[in-house]
Amino acid sequence: MFYRPEDGHGLPHNPFNAIVTPRPIGWISTRGADGCDNLAPYSFFNACAYVPPQVMFSSTSSKEDRGDTKDSVGNIRETGFFCVNIVEYAARDVMNKTSTMVSAGVDEFELAGISKEECQTIPCSRVANAPAALECKVTQIIKLEGESNFAVFGEVIGIHMRDDCIVDGRFDVTRFHPLSRLGYRDYSVIKEVFSLTRPDDN
Repeated sequence: MFYRPEDGHGLPHNPFNAIVTPRPIGWISTRGADGCDNLAPYSFFNACAYVPPQVMFSSTSSKEDRGDTKDSVGNIRETGFFCVNIVEYAARDVMNKTSTMVSAGVDEFELAGISKEECQTIPCSRVANAPAALECKVTQIIKLEGESNFAVFGEVIGIHMRDDCIVDGRFDVTRFHPLSRLGYRDYSVIKEVFSLTRPDDN
């Protein structure tokens, strides 16, 4: 099968998200200029550079009380900071609850009953028991093609790792089983890993 996206795929559901999988989930926490905290999951998320460490996520829809975007990007425009909380399998249900479209000013930490702690380097809350959290200052927000598509890039200036996830000096993902996003309404969980050595590694 071949199709041009501009012509449509002719299938019952859009296959694009199912093709580009698995995708890590960035559970993005922000704080608005009004001091209200926000927490929302984004599956268009990834690390994008080592030195300095940088991450990005994309927001692809909008809500009436935020104009051309949603609360996360709106808050980041106001303050210039955000935190990426890593999602473990055990948090799948509360993570999903924070994807609910609610009015600006609603604190999803409180909505989903999630404990939060203050970040160390930025004025923002983080998920208290997340396996890891990346405190970020915004470097740029890029308007992408499409009505409400924005890519947010940030430099990681503070990193939290849960102590039980550090094994023999390595951050061990099998200790918490990262959740990943597939297509449609599907998710997956990482429970096993394997290693490959590059041919030019000594």
